Amino acid sequence: MGSGERRAPIRNGSLLSEFVPETGCLSIIVLGASGDLAKKKTFPALFHLYRQGFIQSHDVHIFGYARTMISDNDLRDRIRGYLTPCKGFEQTHEKDVNEFLQLIKYVSGAYDTEEGFRLLDKAISEYELSKNSTEGSSRRLFYLALPPSVYPPVCKMIKSYCMNKSDLGGWTRIVVEKPFGKDLASAEELSTQIGELFDEPQIYRIDHYLGKELVQNLMVLRFANRLFLPLWNRDNISNIQIVFREDFGTDGRGGYFDQYGIIRDIIQNHLLQVLCLVAMEKPVSLKPEHVRDEKVKVLQSVLPIEDSEVVLGQYEGYTDDPTVPDNSNTPTFATMVLRIHNERWEGVPFIMKAGKALNSRKAEIRVQFKDVPGDIYKCKNQGRNEFVIRLQPSEAMYMKLTVKQPGLEMKTVQSELDLSYGQRYQGTIIPEAYERLILDTIRGDQQHFVRRDELKAAWEIFTPLLHRIDRGEMKPLPYKPGSRGPEAADKLAEQAGYVQTHGYIWIPPTL
Repeated sequence: MGSGERRAPIRNGSLLSEFVPETGCLSIIVLGASGDLAKKKTFPALFHLYRQGFIQSHDVHIFGYARTMISDNDLRDRIRGYLTPCKGFEQTHEKDVNEFLQLIKYVSGAYDTEEGFRLLDKAISEYELSKNSTEGSSRRLFYLALPPSVYPPVCKMIKSYCMNKSDLGGWTRIVVEKPFGKDLASAEELSTQIGELFDEPQIYRIDHYLGKELVQNLMVLRFANRLFLPLWNRDNISNIQIVFREDFGTDGRGGYFDQYGIIRDIIQNHLLQVLCLVAMEKPVSLKPEHVRDEKVKVLQSVLPIEDSEVVLGQYEGYTDDPTVPDNSNTPTFATMVLRIHNERWEGVPFIMKAGKALNSRKAEIRVQFKDVPGDIYKCKNQGRNEFVIRLQPSEAMYMKLTVKQPGLEMKTVQSELDLSYGQRYQGTIIPEAYERLILDTIRGDQQHFVRRDELKAAWEIFTPLLHRIDRGEMKPLPYKPGSRGPEAADKLAEQAGYVQTHGYIWIPPTL
């Protein structure tokens, strides 16, 4: 592994991972520091890690780098308003913010010229020398909060001017954000350009959905509970829905969104990653490569998507945005059926849904089981058993069951076994996804990051469909903002085997 990369060991046991603390000082460099992603996600995540003691002021310094000509204090002022109080530390929040902001230094420069990166390297080296760090033992984490178009020149500059100088236990790692290309060819080109500069163990392709609490719980649920082992297969499960719904439109991002659409923006990455964790086989161990090997096997087993099992939509008023072309064919909604050709899942449809400007906001996994054979209570019309994992908002998991309705009559009714996190874990800090994933990059744990062959397999599934949409061969159906989306999407789910429960609504419990 190049450039002094040495990953801390991960072991199987009651703790999901265990790392050996590293001694070299840590520099976290946020490129694109003046942009929205950095101030809304990256810096707040770093602040919460700092406040909880996962990164310490005596061995970490944070550098912001961007083209904007501003001072250290200007950057700190821009960030300040986004640093929300940590649960349980509200009283010391102002003091904590001031201490954290003093860890941040700003360097201005272009993304494709030597001068700026030499200045950045000088600033990092001065910090490392101030900590009496042995050259080569320090750790450098570069977070690219930037558009993918500038990844190649930025990575080239980092490789040429900002790397660790020798192998004495330190490392250099880069974190890159989605979208990783627009199709298979562009993703492979980007991977090749970055891969020529850095080894795979140094590259962290971040998908924040993999940092969500309930997504990280999927493997534990499946492989640490005997209850699910015999049920999780085609013999018992009728269909699985993976759903992402937003109740607002593009909200000023129309020009950006129109380049990608809902499939590239949500389904090809976030929802497909969730599908991998729902469908994968048990890995040999919890080592990152073993887990990622099983995810790749799932992706390679997905059959080509049939046009007859795809419904696209575009909400009325989408093209009113002045940054969106009047004749845009970009879908803001999509429902499709993915089918996995292997022993466990043959014949089980995975119904993927995502949309904007709908009637609710939620992300969930809905596992619907088959009907009870020989139904002596004749309760089939009330609905099937379902295991639902609510990813956001109101994190929860609940099992829909048929039970006897209390009273003298023998009547059945749908109810639930409910684990709602807000109620059960009231005193627990549930970290934001970016906090968890940035901490993983510091610790060298790549389990929750996308490997190159995994990325390639994902694009192989969707590229043919996306090209047909881009050529105008498939048209989105109009739907009204605030609706469920096109009616054809519900019909597709019904044709795939989903049976909707009427008269039952899950209500998150109040504290």
